[in-house]
Amino acid sequence: MNIREMRTRLGDTQSQFAERYQIPFRTIQNWESGTRKPPEYMIKLLEQRIREDLVNRKTAVLPKYDPQKKDLPKRSDYIGSLSWLKALRDCMGESVVFALDQALMCQGSFGGRSDEYIVWVYGDDALSGYNGVVVLGNHISRYNVKNRNGILYTDFNRTLSDAFANESILDMQGITEAVSRYYYSNGDSFEGLFIPPEYQDRFEQLAEEAIDYYGS
Repeated sequence: MNIREMRTRLGDTQSQFAERYQIPFRTIQNWESGTRKPPEYMIKLLEQRIREDLVNRKTAVLPKYDPQKKDLPKRSDYIGSLSWLKALRDCMGESVVFALDQALMCQGSFGGRSDEYIVWVYGDDALSGYNGVVVLGNHISRYNVKNRNGILYTDFNRTLSDAFANESILDMQGITEAVSRYYYSNGDSFEGLFIPPEYQDRFEQLAEEAIDYYGS
């Protein structure tokens, strides 16, 4: 794919595409007009990122308990979220990448719930053979993955994007709490956050809710 084909597959304008992948707008213009040619490594990197963005976050409904599936360790049996997440990783495999609420737990910005049942991950579809597991996608760029004591999880920007993509089935309490913590620990600022253009309006609404979360 050339740059224009990549952009149109996402349905982005040039400015939205530039913002999504943090590339200067003029650079996108030059690449598409043929004034300049993008480096080969950049084309390969963008192709990979776009494929992932197109196929991931594919969940439509939350899983119900199925006695035919395997059970994961219960959150209530562990003291501290990290000990629980380590137990989940030991069951599901070291390559599993935790997302959404579980990613926030790894980041230390959300404590989770004692009756936690839903587990959000990136990984093989076989992981859906466990009760409560939601597989958001099979692939995620290593640039969006962090590692804490051997536990892999999505970085904060990707976690936010996934939250907006799955908001119809996600309890947003954890996200609101995490965004609020970010704001107040970052000098009353959201600087450093990157929100894909299609979610910008929704983020502005969430930002107001997050400021009020601890500030009221």
